[in-house]
Amino acid sequence: MEPLQSALIVPIPEAEPAVADLRARLDRSASWGVPAHITVTFPFLPPEQLSARVLAAVRLIAAGVPRFYLSLDKLGWFDERVLWLSPAPADPFRELTNRLAVRFPAAQPYGGQFTEVIPHLTVGHDQPPGVLAQAAAQVEPRLPIRARVTSLRLITGRREPGDSWQTLTDFPLG
Repeated sequence: MEPLQSALIVPIPEAEPAVADLRARLDRSASWGVPAHITVTFPFLPPEQLSARVLAAVRLIAAGVPRFYLSLDKLGWFDERVLWLSPAPADPFRELTNRLAVRFPAAQPYGGQFTEVIPHLTVGHDQPPGVLAQAAAQVEPRLPIRARVTSLRLITGRREPGDSWQTLTDFPLG
């Protein structure tokens, strides 16, 4: 069995009508019960380390970033392997990620795999390029998607099918 993990995300429920069916087929995390979202930090700390002190620190970081409106207005690609939607503005996501990485050095985004973290909402990944190109053609006419971002969400779960990811708490933005 996969170990229990945690993540900090910004759910984008306004994107669900445009991407839910595609994500159900093309994004593994949808089968885990993770909603359409923009990842801020994954993996975060192991759930057993999510103490009241950690939660208070995350709450302060979230409160330090103002609420904002975003537009998912264009498609993006990581090679031909990942299709995603680009948020504008992206800077509040970068700010949250950077503040969390400084405060929790053991929880670097994506395990420190990438030198630059690009905020994005994944539509699909690890599929044949033609499948992802078809998905791009389906979602592009539904752009832009507009949303108001008011909170950061802490979720926990396992990387396995079955709606294993659950919301632990939401942290209001400033």
